[in-house]
Amino acid sequence: MTGIRETIARIADKYGANDHEQRDRILHAFNIADQAHAGQLRKAGDPYIIHPAAVADIVSEMGLDADSVIAALLHDTVEDTELPLTFIKKQFGNTVAEMVDGLTKLSSIQYQSKEEAEMENLRKMLIAMAKDIRVIMIKIADRLHNMRTIRAIPERRQQEISLETMEIYAPIAHRLGMTKYRHEMEDLALQILDPVGYKEITDFIAGHQMEGQMFLDHICNMTKEKLAENEIPCKVVGRVKHVYSIYRKAYGQHKELDELYDIYAIRVIVDTQNDCYNALGLVHTIFKPMPGRFKDYISTPKPNLYQSLHTTVIGREGMPFEIQIRTHEMHHTAEYGIAAHWKYKQGLGGQNDSLDEKLDWVRHLLESQEDTDAQDFIQNLKIDMYADGIYVFTPKGDVISLPAAATPVDFAYAIHSQVGNRMIGCKINSRIATIDTPLQNGDIVEVITGPVGRGPSRDWLVIAKTNQAKNKIRQWFKKERFEENLEQGKELLEAALKRSGLSSELLDHELICSELPSRFSFKSMNDLLAGVGYGGVTVLRVVNRIADMAAKLDRRPVTDEEAVNRIVSTNQSPRRRSESGVLIDGFNSVKIKFARCCTPVPGDDIIGFITRGSGASVHRRNCVNIKSLIRSGTEDSQRVLPAEWDVLAGRNFTATVQLYANDRTGLVADIAGMMANMHVAIQSIAARKLPDGFARVDMTLSVENTRELTTICEKLRNVRGVTNISRDSQ
Repeated sequence: MTGIRETIARIADKYGANDHEQRDRILHAFNIADQAHAGQLRKAGDPYIIHPAAVADIVSEMGLDADSVIAALLHDTVEDTELPLTFIKKQFGNTVAEMVDGLTKLSSIQYQSKEEAEMENLRKMLIAMAKDIRVIMIKIADRLHNMRTIRAIPERRQQEISLETMEIYAPIAHRLGMTKYRHEMEDLALQILDPVGYKEITDFIAGHQMEGQMFLDHICNMTKEKLAENEIPCKVVGRVKHVYSIYRKAYGQHKELDELYDIYAIRVIVDTQNDCYNALGLVHTIFKPMPGRFKDYISTPKPNLYQSLHTTVIGREGMPFEIQIRTHEMHHTAEYGIAAHWKYKQGLGGQNDSLDEKLDWVRHLLESQEDTDAQDFIQNLKIDMYADGIYVFTPKGDVISLPAAATPVDFAYAIHSQVGNRMIGCKINSRIATIDTPLQNGDIVEVITGPVGRGPSRDWLVIAKTNQAKNKIRQWFKKERFEENLEQGKELLEAALKRSGLSSELLDHELICSELPSRFSFKSMNDLLAGVGYGGVTVLRVVNRIADMAAKLDRRPVTDEEAVNRIVSTNQSPRRRSESGVLIDGFNSVKIKFARCCTPVPGDDIIGFITRGSGASVHRRNCVNIKSLIRSGTEDSQRVLPAEWDVLAGRNFTATVQLYANDRTGLVADIAGMMANMHVAIQSIAARKLPDGFARVDMTLSVENTRELTTICEKLRNVRGVTNISRDSQ
């Protein structure tokens, strides 16, 4: 605790240098948090107060104000202790209380799924973020410290949290320009998701450290000397790309590590914007620039406020490398992003319209996702975080930022929903073009519109690449064509159910009609059918959910009346359910264990083997071991008995699969990511190299039956490089 108190004292002294009241408030907040969390321990066994103190330290490093530090200290008190929000409001004011509330999960509400809970907590946090940007910065600090200490929790939770960090929080940090924190979160998450790939890259960097440092020192010295000759004050530093950046590049370009040429880079930091362009001209006189590898993010900053000049050049050793040129202010913004420009820096009363505009994407995201279900909201959020690939221009010269491969349809809706709805054609660089043409960086796009009242085509849902455009198209169809959407949605679902071997009468089943719409955030069955019609939810997802519900209806426990009827009709007594889920030769009292050699799950054809003194083991009938035993004709073969499943829905069993694939960086991460997206629990995962460039991945999963396992295996076959999937361990 001594170290924690020293940290808090240092933070309090920093904020109390010119305002003793702020120092006292921070110390008071720490004492309250310490008392509230008294007796609580983290998974590693440390006092819980270590976590909020560490989060407050990171928030202080970001340069946020005293209220932010206080909110960081108290951010878990309302959720994890008996401390009420009203007490925080009374002690520290509305601002701190609202930030703490924005950081508190909606734990008191019962949701139908983990995805829905995650969606609503994220939505709540984003709403709070739209009101006060400090909320998300504190959350990023919270997630960063959790990632730094993640090894203390179970491996399965490590993977879930790391994947969420990679897909949600690192992209948010990217969107806010907080490069320093984004890079650390990505690297920490990669260590968990693909430890083999992470080690391969760190070993590669370590193995080339000496020659890499010599190379960086040489080009840094050449650059410094050239700029000094021309009286341009500068700071020049060399750097190696962070691990995840190298990992992503190797994976995305299908290259080995020694084939990547821009692992090394130098950063030139000068005093003024004019110095940036002068320095660019000078470095091009000593290093040969590579054509098409120059980007000017000073004249056209990224949406996350990032500004810099980027040029890739070739050194005298023949090795390409990147040079980034920026001012000291631009560098501070590049590291800390929106935290370097936030509107509270000049006092809570000050306004910064420019910064408010930078946060419009949060409001647009929330508005466009009001009617989406949990899975769509999370997926759209992941996509929108990185939506800053290219810049195109209106005929008047206004800049529109769009993701790579965006089309004129995306451009039209980015201007205004009415422009998109009335679009009948377009011109790109003054030439007539089709509306599905992928836009390029720097294109000048003109939208040709038709009369008022004209609407979009359903085909545009395929042409559009941005969620903003797709949601506006869906909203138009939702509002203007309800009856048409209802009829079309019903036709699409009935046809899909027929193809899946399911009855269309399920659409009228009382239980499905009452429960299914809410699973997709619709109020009624008609709204859901219309949603299918206008593309608000995919047919496949609805059919899959109906199939699951229908299967549960078939497996539901029988009522007392049904049980009596069965007794009367069969003249038999109802037997008691087997606790193990398996009956051996009709008996349910035998102690049963499931064989590890073949890991049977409900749906498999099974057989039982009576062991000596320890009950029975259950094998798949095609298990190599049990086949060998039966063929042996020995006394033991007489102890093999018929077995059958007797299990209710909702129970999970262990299944082992072996996956064979081309060996590559990122294989394990892709597999683990797909399992996390499907919400499949991985009990263990291990990979090893095989001869001739192949790899084998052994996974132990928790599944309900063979149907779920088959679906999982079908999904895994879509992972790049996978050649075969087997359940046989022999």
